Amino acid sequence: MLRYNKRLKECSRLLRVNMTEAEKLLWEKLRGKQLKGYQFYRQKTIGNYIIDFYCPKAKLVIELDGGQHYSPEGKEKDRARDRYLKDIDLRVLRFSDKEVFENAQGIFERIWGYL
Repeated sequence: MLRYNKRLKECSRLLRVNMTEAEKLLWEKLRGKQLKGYQFYRQKTIGNYIIDFYCPKAKLVIELDGGQHYSPEGKEKDRARDRYLKDIDLRVLRFSDKEVFENAQGIFERIWGYL
């Protein structure tokens, strides 16, 4: 079982209730074991981070990047998060919100390839 910061649990719940439009679109395809029967979780707390989507069976993390991720500070935070996740043997896929809207099928195919 992965360790997590219990203080982030309430924030994680709030993020599930207030998902972005890109997250909602991707979640519609990930929920209910639609991809090869793999279970995904949304807004999952791992360590000191809240992950957009997580598939424990595939050890796969999916992150959607909105505007805040492209600032220098956002990029550095993402690098630190990715390093931590890789250090605990998880694979990380990142997609922009824009890509979700413009190439959803390509994203699903890429995820499918990791399962």
